[in-house]
Amino acid sequence: MAREQRLDPEVEVLWEDFHAEVNVPSEQLRQWLLTRGSGEAAFGPDPDLNLPEPGRQILAVLRKRKVDLTPEDVEVMRDAVERIRSLTAAKPGRGNADDEWRHSLLDLGHDVLVER
Repeated sequence: MAREQRLDPEVEVLWEDFHAEVNVPSEQLRQWLLTRGSGEAAFGPDPDLNLPEPGRQILAVLRKRKVDLTPEDVEVMRDAVERIRSLTAAKPGRGNADDEWRHSLLDLGHDVLVER
């Protein structure tokens, strides 16, 4: 009989916060990042390696199970939550119509147009 692995309660809360703030499904985030990272350079054999940071790291965490998190993943989640909350708190006067602000959030996996 398999035993369930218990995580640090702080990591449990962070996992929930991360998935609440990163509200873009992983495949949608990947497509967005591919579009953002395409620029003039051609993609190599593994286009995920050419995705812009920190989006690539966020995408990697989204693809993991909670029990498979590394200490680096925990830092990625913590950073993503802090950055998303900071950006949403500093909503510009034009609000959702400010493409630069909205794209900064999309780069982190947060779409302001998605209702919570």
